[in-house]
Amino acid sequence: MDSLVRPRLNDFHNLPFTQEEVDFGIPFLDEDVPLYVDPFLLWKSPSMQDNSLHTALTNSFNHLGQLFLKGSEKEATEYLILSSECQEVGLGNSKTKVGKQIGAKTATDILKLYKNIPQITKSGFIHFEEIQLFVDSISKDRISDITCNFIKSFLIDFTIEQCEKHKIPIEKVTVTNVYDYKKNKFLSEEVYLPINPKDISPILLVPKRWLRFLPWINYDDYFGGYISKLVSDPNKFPDRVSLLNYNRENYDVVQTYIKLKEKHAFDCKNDPLFKSLPIISANRKLKEIIALPSGNLNKSDKIYEDTICQMLASLLYPQLDFAEQQSRTDSGVLIRDLIFYNNRSYDFLKDIYDLYSCRQIVVELKNVKEVEREHINQVNRYLNQQFGNFGIIFTRNPPPKNIYKNTLDLWAGQRKCILILSDDDLKLMCKIFQGKQRLPIDVIKMKYVEFSRDCAS
Repeated sequence: MDSLVRPRLNDFHNLPFTQEEVDFGIPFLDEDVPLYVDPFLLWKSPSMQDNSLHTALTNSFNHLGQLFLKGSEKEATEYLILSSECQEVGLGNSKTKVGKQIGAKTATDILKLYKNIPQITKSGFIHFEEIQLFVDSISKDRISDITCNFIKSFLIDFTIEQCEKHKIPIEKVTVTNVYDYKKNKFLSEEVYLPINPKDISPILLVPKRWLRFLPWINYDDYFGGYISKLVSDPNKFPDRVSLLNYNRENYDVVQTYIKLKEKHAFDCKNDPLFKSLPIISANRKLKEIIALPSGNLNKSDKIYEDTICQMLASLLYPQLDFAEQQSRTDSGVLIRDLIFYNNRSYDFLKDIYDLYSCRQIVVELKNVKEVEREHINQVNRYLNQQFGNFGIIFTRNPPPKNIYKNTLDLWAGQRKCILILSDDDLKLMCKIFQGKQRLPIDVIKMKYVEFSRDCAS
């Protein structure tokens, strides 16, 4: 598993489901998923369960403020620090899956809002993510982690339910910082959850419906979309801190912004982990490729790679989940252009998994007038235990007969399958994508059927 590119939980357990088919964001094993839980999505959800979780979340956060006001400052600060990092969910931009909690000063600055802003002293927060507008160093990752920690008990139950549904193995683990809503304390629990084989740490799954790239209420939106339109003097807030100070002294301005965000709640939707190109964009990119000269003059090869990468990631979704572009081998010498996860979600994909041990699909992109033997050899070097014995080359023109025969000989001698697709095949994939009657991946399947027939003849 260490040799797979960006391995995910289902890849490790060899489970054949795609991101499209499950209700949670599939976690990576060695890095974070670049999305965040937005508590506003719980607030605006039509689900009574989500609404109840938001109420519990808000009440729990406001309880810390009440502790602070009643003199239990040390306890409130410690609990807020504990809530500020939730590694089990694996959300964010970390490449190591290890984050840091906030410091005591930042926690105190947050809790002082209950003392220094009369409206919050009286009623607390309805949307605690407002703290981004008052305290420096609080961003989307903190909002997400605090949310997850306060509703961690639900996430444990959700994870167990999803593991049973999709047959994800679970083991007995100890989960820390589980908030007990009745005791208003963070406790540890022994439960059965999936684990990360890299470090044996527990994994919590998160509903896709809660995930966004940015919280609906956020500093950049407040500054760029709201406050900058109210202030005539562009130099009134020369830096972030000056605006935060203004917000603390003019809470009614912030409240008006929050009411506007609530009013437009219908526009707040979760962000998918992958968003395919619209048809018009796919057709536009196809025209760019067709008009592109072969070779590397004026970086044509780089433009070809970038453009076709975007196209294939969309054309082949959801049958294939995109893994990574421009991935280096362990030695760092070879660079593979595209990698796709093979979750066997389609009959052809199951065939190449069974016949060629193909767990991830390598796709090489060659902006050349004519594919040469060295291009075949290059893909052949990638095909090993890591990826199996199946690979694809996308290039500009159909291969010469001697090169195609080379791929047949490679199959006969080593049982390795390398398919070569051209601009004509890409055109057909786009046409099918536009028609929506069949799947673009059928074009690759057709090539595979032709290749298999020629190998047997």
